[in-house]
Formats: sequence, C-alpha cells, structure tokens
Amino acid sequence: MANGKLVKLILHTETVANNLEWKCVDGSYVMQVSAGGVFSKAKAKVHKVPATDSEALKSDLMGLFEKRRCKKFFKFVQNYEPNDPATHKNMNLQRQTGRELFAAFGLEENTIDFIGHAVALYTSDAFLDQPSHDLAMKAKLYMDSIGLYGNSPFLYPVYGIGGIAEGFSRLSAIYGGTYMLNKPIDEILFGEDGKVCGVRAEGEVARAPLILCDPSYVLNLNKARSTGRVIRAICILNHPVPNSDNAPSGQIIIPQRQVGRRNDIYVSFMSSSHCVCSEGYYIAICSTSVETDAPEAELQPAYQLIGDVLVSFIKVYDTFEPTEDGRADNLFVSKSYDATSHFESACDDVLNLWERMMGEPINLETTLRPQVAQPQQVDS
Repeated sequence: MANGKLVKLILHTETVANNLEWKCVDGSYVMQVSAGGVFSKAKAKVHKVPATDSEALKSDLMGLFEKRRCKKFFKFVQNYEPNDPATHKNMNLQRQTGRELFAAFGLEENTIDFIGHAVALYTSDAFLDQPSHDLAMKAKLYMDSIGLYGNSPFLYPVYGIGGIAEGFSRLSAIYGGTYMLNKPIDEILFGEDGKVCGVRAEGEVARAPLILCDPSYVLNLNKARSTGRVIRAICILNHPVPNSDNAPSGQIIIPQRQVGRRNDIYVSFMSSSHCVCSEGYYIAICSTSVETDAPEAELQPAYQLIGDVLVSFIKVYDTFEPTEDGRADNLFVSKSYDATSHFESACDDVLNLWERMMGEPINLETTLRPQVAQPQQVDS
C-alpha cells in the first residue's frame, strides 16, 4: 500500500529507502460472481477496482444507483476524522458494527464484499460484526494511497520483493552486522537467569542479549502454537492475465463469499515491467489459507482467472504464532507469513515485535538512523 505501513517502515529507515526503487502496481482487481438468470448461468468476472472518477463511471462493478450510494459512503470515509464529531454524521463508529455502517448507506452484498476485502483488505467477514472505526480507517488509507505515486494504491519493488531484504542486509553489514548464511541453528542457549544468551550452530556459539526468530526455531521449546496452513503457488505464464486489460502487474482478491469459502484467495502478478522475469512472461502468485484436505483444489478459482500455466511451484506449509511475548527471556518470536499478498498483516507483526522489544510503539513519523554496533563475540 503506497501510504501503508510497509512503505512507512522503509522510509523510516532512510538509508534502506535509498537502496530501493519502487514502481506502482498497475491495477487492483476483485472477483464477483454474477447470479444466473433464466437463460444464463452464474459467472465469475474480474472487475478493476476504480482508481479515478472516470473509471468509477465506466465500471460495471455495480449498478448506477449503487454507485451513488457507494460514492456517499466513500465521501463519508474520506472526511471521517476520529477526533472531530462533526465528521461522524451522528454515528458512533467505536460501537456501530461494520454491518450497521453499511446498512446506514444501503449498500448491497457484492459492494460490501468489494469494500471489505478489496479496499479495507480484511481476510474474512469477521469485520462485519466488529466496531466499524477500523473499517473506516482502512478504507481511508486505501483512498489516501491512490494517486500518491500513481493511479494505483499499491507499490512493488523493482527486481522483486527480495530487494527489501537485500537493502536491509547491505545496511546491516555497513553498520556492523554479521551474516552466517545457510547455517542451521542447533540450539538456542539460555543463561542461569533464564534469558537467552546466544545460539549454537555447527559447533560455534554466537552470543547475543536477545534473539528474534520465526516460529520454526522454537517449536521444540513449546513457544509457538499452530494457526493453520497456507498454500502458495508460484505460476509462470506466457500471456497476460485474462480480463486485466493486458496489465503488466496487478493484484486480484477473490472474496470468500464469492466462492463459498471462509478465507479469501489472493493473486498477485508481475512481469518484466518490474524486472522480475523476461519480457513476454508473467509471474502469478496464488495463495490462500487451507480449509480442506485437498489444498491445491482450493486454488482452482485462482487458476481459472490466470489462464494457462507453463509451470508452477506449489508449497503447503504450517503457520504458527508465539505463545509468549518474549519479554521474560528476551526471545522474540514472529508469526508465520499468512496468505495475504499485500503485506499489511506482516507489517503489523513487525510493529508488534518492535513494541515488545523496545517497550514502546515505533514512531513512523521520524527517520531512524542506525548507530554503529560493536562486533559480537563468537566462540569456537
């Protein structure tokens, strides 16, 4: 998201931002299933989420009267300020549920799906029965992101998402970081006080006063619990994604209700415009949370949207979350990556890790300038 947490985090570390080149994702799309009639069958269709007034007028995402109601909703959200009661229109979004907020504007089910999943980026329909303040702020963020760097609310690094890790790696090395690549961790070490004091890897010990890791490193310590499974398929195509107006990049969200699921399905596609593959080819990444014993079959709605696939690489993996906040032993564990393609939930986890480690939230309005670190002791 152009005005979202990931971009703010990278801009916060100014020297990392200087090592990255960004480019707008060309379009955001949502799938809707139109009801069948007497002479027609129900049909799934991909719609571009309008980014301009002219696109909104031409879009067949909703009918004319629904467009008017939807415009009123977005105008309310755009003007909404939590601390200014004059912008609340006699509604209390801290108490009023998302379902009640949509009902106040008379919005239809397909429009609610589109706003909740393709604009506010919720992963399930739970938001409908929760206070609508968060819904309004998420929709406001989406609108603020449109036009910030182009006609799309989403950005993607040139040369791929690995550029973010590469930028942080360069920065860390400059300021004293040491890398031990392809090094299996045999044991996390604890001192007599119960706090971590380092890790053992192939006979070597690296000392550290605190450790950050993903759940896979602490499963034998009972410090992570299962949260489900995710399937992710990386597909190589030799054609544009159908019904995307030959867009070189984009994100498609398939809301759960449209395909009778409990979780959304995500499709993110890129091409040579972002320097991630050769000209004439496309890379589409399809993902969702696993709900059955046949995970690959759950991605069929995504496969039907992207068309013929030259080759695919499919992985199903377990997801976990920490059972402790890490403050007692200085072992701070992240959550596993979920199925989303927009990184908002991953950024929430990063911000949560920072707050647990530092004892206070990070201030993204400032610029973080690293300090030179002293080398850590490594015992043989």
